[in-house]
Amino acid sequence: MGWTNPIQKVKVKSPRQEPLEPADIDAVKAMIGVCENNFTGVRDRLIILVLLDTGLRASELLAMDFINVNPIVGTLQIMHGKGDKFRLVYLGKKSRLALRSYMRKTGNREGALFIGIHGERLTYTGLRLLLKRRAKKAGVEYQSPHSFRLLFALEMLRNGIDVFSLQLLMGHADLQMLRRYLKQVGSDLQEAHNQASPVDKWKL
Repeated sequence: MGWTNPIQKVKVKSPRQEPLEPADIDAVKAMIGVCENNFTGVRDRLIILVLLDTGLRASELLAMDFINVNPIVGTLQIMHGKGDKFRLVYLGKKSRLALRSYMRKTGNREGALFIGIHGERLTYTGLRLLLKRRAKKAGVEYQSPHSFRLLFALEMLRNGIDVFSLQLLMGHADLQMLRRYLKQVGSDLQEAHNQASPVDKWKL
């Protein structure tokens, strides 16, 4: 009679994954409000708007070149997203205007899109530092690059996008990670219920 390991019969539950925290929208607005009209101010404002308007990963933002950008229609080409996948993301009207303003400041049409004051490609450390500087100047808490991605997902859902379109825009292979992003507060759930209540839809 063979020996059976009793541990094999024990079912291990997957650890509970808490929803992730999005950036604070009021803090983001305050950070945008302290961006000056010089090169760094115009650049920092555009970076904040692009992060919020596209949900890009920090690595995708920093790898972008001028050749990947269409400032007229507002498309951004992500050449090597997660899993080395290509995708398009889009800018709204206000972000497109900010992009054109930035391009006028740089006068450049080649190489890295986001650069430092000496013309070098902006690094992840540089991105974190500029966000910290803007937060400090605005008198708000630091908002991480990734928290903008979470806020993008939440705001897009609040504004009516379907989850499958959002999945494609964010470059997710499936909906599993997206579920972690969606920390809907009680008011969101209540509003969702108010719009879809089966009983309220009936004619009683």
